[in-house]
Amino acid sequence: MGKISRNKRPKSLSHGRPPTVHKPAASLSAKATRNLIRSHHQLQKSRARALADGNADLVGELDKKIAALGGLESYQLASKKGQSKDRGGDSSKVLIEWLKPELDRLKGCKSRLRLLEVGALSTRNACSAVNSIDVTRIDLHSQEPGILEQDFMERPLPTSDLERFHVISLSLVLNFVPDPTTRGEMLWRTTAFLDSTPPTPSHGDLLPCLFLVLPAPCILNSRYFTENRLQAIMSSLGYTMLKRKLTSKLIYQLWKYERPVHPQRREFKKEMLNPGVTRNNFTVVYKPAKDAN
Repeated sequence: MGKISRNKRPKSLSHGRPPTVHKPAASLSAKATRNLIRSHHQLQKSRARALADGNADLVGELDKKIAALGGLESYQLASKKGQSKDRGGDSSKVLIEWLKPELDRLKGCKSRLRLLEVGALSTRNACSAVNSIDVTRIDLHSQEPGILEQDFMERPLPTSDLERFHVISLSLVLNFVPDPTTRGEMLWRTTAFLDSTPPTPSHGDLLPCLFLVLPAPCILNSRYFTENRLQAIMSSLGYTMLKRKLTSKLIYQLWKYERPVHPQRREFKKEMLNPGVTRNNFTVVYKPAKDAN
């Protein structure tokens, strides 16, 4: 049986995903869309486990199953359809609602909020309709012009505030990262891209901030992850939760970032927090780097 080195954990999101398979888009019902997304998530979780175990043969088998579903492109098309206006799925509408106090202050000003949208599926969501927001959109596989094809984990670190952002959106992104340690690294990496310089002198208390959206079961029905654990990880990174919204399927959160003067990074391992045979295995592992600031 083929083996993959256990020490070679994916260093980027693209490494953890199978190759993109181009397949003609089909019209999907809401139920079919949900089933396709769910199947992709289940296969990706199995693939991540096989990759971590060094089981190259199983990885190959799972890649074939993922390819049979249309690969990454079909997943993105289903996600895009699920977030379409006719299905009320544009999560950025919640972000705009929460940012309204800051956006009101920018009316009539030349200053604009800089927003980095990671995992962008469309250039026509709610953020795009707000004149006072400059949106930078990135995704592993760009679906249309205006979305930069880029891996957030490989995006060059900013060298000045002009390369940083007032808001970062991770909407249904963290749950698709293939392994728990990379998820922790992604959350830590967001802190390097946030600009603590306000766009106007009379700013409010929301900025800089991270908009985080996850499937509700990732937090509410996992053996290894809870809201308290997420709160502890985010607090360790310098985040404070300002807003929270829970629906039957998703949990939305807005986290304000304040760069710690004396960071005290904690390590968070995978451990049983919420036992139960019907629960899932989603979790986030965070291992502070020695030179983390």
